[in-house]
Amino acid sequence: MDTLAVTGRADLADEQWAVLEPLLPRGKRSGRPPKWTKRQLIDGIRWRTRAGAPWRDVPPAYGHWLTVYGLFRRWQRNGTWAAILAGLQARADAAGLITWDVSVDSTVTRAHQHAAGACKRGICRPSRLVMSPPITRWAAPAAACPPRSTWRLSRARNPCPS
Repeated sequence: MDTLAVTGRADLADEQWAVLEPLLPRGKRSGRPPKWTKRQLIDGIRWRTRAGAPWRDVPPAYGHWLTVYGLFRRWQRNGTWAAILAGLQARADAAGLITWDVSVDSTVTRAHQHAAGACKRGICRPSRLVMSPPITRWAAPAAACPPRSTWRLSRARNPCPS
């Protein structure tokens, strides 16, 4: 596939694209070729995450915003982003660019007393485990009675027993 010239200063360079392209899934559809290249769409996704702007504000140079968002969501749901990250990490680890040191911090952080459910002004409130009665279906269909929204008001006129 032909390469696309870098349009923005933060877009993927050719060297970066050469590393990323083999990790991308191959298209399986036949027919009309896509209107925008994967490189444009990925640059659009990178622009959106870097800028923190809404999806609708993605510049048109990266493709239609709905196409950019669709690719992002589809790859997020099917695990493609996780596979790309794992592939990039494996490549960097093989080159010795990642140091897998584990840092454990033994600092103790204490929560404020209100966060721990302590008494407020000397009065302890009972726990909020009091639950409302369960919601059940009204038994009118089983009794062959028509449902009424004013059941308590029309109870005397209701031919069905309660």
